[in-house]
Amino acid sequence: MSSNTVVGTAGIEGRLWSVRADDWAAIQERQVEPAYRAALDALGIGASTRLLDVGCGAGMFLRLAADRGADVTGIDASEGLLAHARGRVPGAPISQGEIEDLPYDDDRFDVVTGFNSFQYAGRPAVALAEARRVAVPGGRVLLLNWAPPHLCQAAGYLMALGALMPPPPPGAPGPFALSDTPALKALFGEAGLDVIAVEDVECVLRYGNEETAIAGLMCAGPVVGVIEHVGEQAVREVTARFLEPFRTADGGYSINNVFRYVIGTSGG
Repeated sequence: MSSNTVVGTAGIEGRLWSVRADDWAAIQERQVEPAYRAALDALGIGASTRLLDVGCGAGMFLRLAADRGADVTGIDASEGLLAHARGRVPGAPISQGEIEDLPYDDDRFDVVTGFNSFQYAGRPAVALAEARRVAVPGGRVLLLNWAPPHLCQAAGYLMALGALMPPPPPGAPGPFALSDTPALKALFGEAGLDVIAVEDVECVLRYGNEETAIAGLMCAGPVVGVIEHVGEQAVREVTARFLEPFRTADGGYSINNVFRYVIGTSGG
């Protein structure tokens, strides 16, 4: 554990992401499964890979990695999500904590991943440097978040919520702050990592009906923050209006969203 970090955003984010953790685990987390599987392949996750998932959420990626034989560890801010993760990977060391101050020794993991997590740190470069610290020399660190907005149909949802948004947590960047490749490469460089891959993965967010779609879109921590600011009804109305163009012939919904991942290494 490093000794020069300050209190980050775990307290804020942990509470927000716990409020609707059951909906996240049941509906929304699986929407990113294609990106999880692409990352598993790109990283060559297999038997005895020592893997840390930073911001492990409800544990779907941990389960997929464990199914390939990896020795998995997880950390997240949200106790609500962690309850699901512990149920999905019984016996794995899964803990609540601050990603800017990881509670692990240096040089412990072969691979460290962060899916839609590093951008929620008060100081993403510090969080990424912590990931590098706990990775072995020559180990790999992966960051995945949304691609730039022109590649994400769901970006329209964030725009629709924009007028309702409360002020973000201090120092927390928006969802697209780390979307452009130059910004990502600069962040990795600041954290002492050499970029070895940048790839995009398309995920189709699919929902069987309107209620499921609304529950899925409204369960993320930032949206919970909006609900607390303006009330659930206002957010439900915005969500329903956003969904209208994405209705499919069978009464479901389909939204194309691209995620971008970067893999870096500290060399060795």
